[in-house]
Amino acid sequence: MLENIKLSFQGIWSHKMRSLLTMLGIIIGIASIISIVSTIKGTNEQIKQNLIGSGTNAVDVELYQGDAPYEMEYMSIPAGVPEITEEIRQKIEEIPSVEKASLYVERTYVSNTFYLNNAFNGTIRGIDENYLSVNGYSVIYGRGFVEKDYTDFRQVIVLDETAAKTLFPGISALGKEVEIKEQPYTVVGIVRLSEESEPVINTITDYETYVGESSGVLFLPLSQWPAVYQYDEPENVSLRATSTDEMATAGHKAAEILNETLNVSSESDLSYQSTDMTQQARDLQKLSNSTNMQLIWIASISLLVGGIGVMNIMLVTVTERTREIGLKKAIGAKDSNIMWQFLTEAGVLTSMGGVIGVIAGIILAQIISKLTGAASAISIPSIAVAVVFSMVIGIVFGLVPAIKASHLNPIDALRRE
Repeated sequence: MLENIKLSFQGIWSHKMRSLLTMLGIIIGIASIISIVSTIKGTNEQIKQNLIGSGTNAVDVELYQGDAPYEMEYMSIPAGVPEITEEIRQKIEEIPSVEKASLYVERTYVSNTFYLNNAFNGTIRGIDENYLSVNGYSVIYGRGFVEKDYTDFRQVIVLDETAAKTLFPGISALGKEVEIKEQPYTVVGIVRLSEESEPVINTITDYETYVGESSGVLFLPLSQWPAVYQYDEPENVSLRATSTDEMATAGHKAAEILNETLNVSSESDLSYQSTDMTQQARDLQKLSNSTNMQLIWIASISLLVGGIGVMNIMLVTVTERTREIGLKKAIGAKDSNIMWQFLTEAGVLTSMGGVIGVIAGIILAQIISKLTGAASAISIPSIAVAVVFSMVIGIVFGLVPAIKASHLNPIDALRRE
């Protein structure tokens, strides 16, 4: 085999221009496929990041009535929805696809919240000790909530950067008192959502999904929620999945655990449901893939043309080396030896074309990304498949010339001029 490979390189090198032109179809086909696959992968990752961000893999499991979240701003406390106990929270954390779980309650539009003459109309959340870390918030000034804030029922709050700028334009928020429904709450910290966790808002749908937080978020210790709203409310769960691909599974399993605790009638239509942004991502990725698969099939035509070119050139090579074949057979070479020699040469020729095509495809993907702004990501499996596939093309299309060479009569071959 090594001798055949050596002879193949010698034959390719002795006819450099012809070999390059023969490989051109393979190079163009492989380069096209690699660049398209890279664009598909990059686009899919961009879709995933646009919708759900990357890094925290946070999933919210909320109480729904029918197909809409249960809005406490406009509805009364639902019957049959018990408090989510620490035991239930720990049970959710035991789900294999869940790293950590936290509890929270929320109002998406808060009123009667002021600092001097500045009003806050954003989102208010009552959160437990785990919420900030689960959702990728980091403290940039002051501190987060500590255990005594909960056990001693301290009237303290944490703001995100947007809320801090809304209530305290141009001044530091730390230590200031915010009035929430005529009760004073001291700002103890400012937090920021990590950049890798922020969804990218490109469309009106994305905007509508995240508009609730456009004015910022004010965080209360969960123990302070009844002091503000006078009663306990149904809690939601925010959890961090082990990976982005596990978000849907983690959310669905957590919802199943929570729904087992409900004691409601079917008429109430109450249930816990996960916010499955990954399904939206998959739907968009599927649409993107279906379009790009057509491009892959079109690019594959050049591989077929390249394979035909390999067959044609190998037939010419057999004709040119007829006397060589006859001489080898005369001194004892078997038909299989001759066949494998020409198959190896065809395989080496197309493999070289495949490798060059992969390099050209990676460069082409980067150029397209720079010119159009489209995301691209190199797929290692597709590179491996492309090289192997190019080798298979050489073997398949080199088979006819190789068989023809192996079946030559040695006497007739030696007599040919």
